[in-house]
Amino acid sequence: MIIKESRESVIQNLEDAGCGTEMIQDFMGWFDKGQQVKQLELLEHQREYLLGRVHRDERRISCLDYLVHQIQGQSAGKR
Repeated sequence: MIIKESRESVIQNLEDAGCGTEMIQDFMGWFDKGQQVKQLELLEHQREYLLGRVHRDERRISCLDYLVHQIQGQSAGKR
């Protein structure tokens, strides 16, 4: 359980995790009510959102890597 005195650190952690104002307000509302299950649901939702962004960026990086590989292959063939 999160200690009440660490309220500011919880908010800072949520901000650092990319949570928006509305999500932080919802989380802290559940925090104040001691509803850990609801808190965990919000955290899991944010985690899934961030992981989705990571996967999209990985695909984008793969596209760039493919183009770099193609260009380097063409350059090597011209030597």
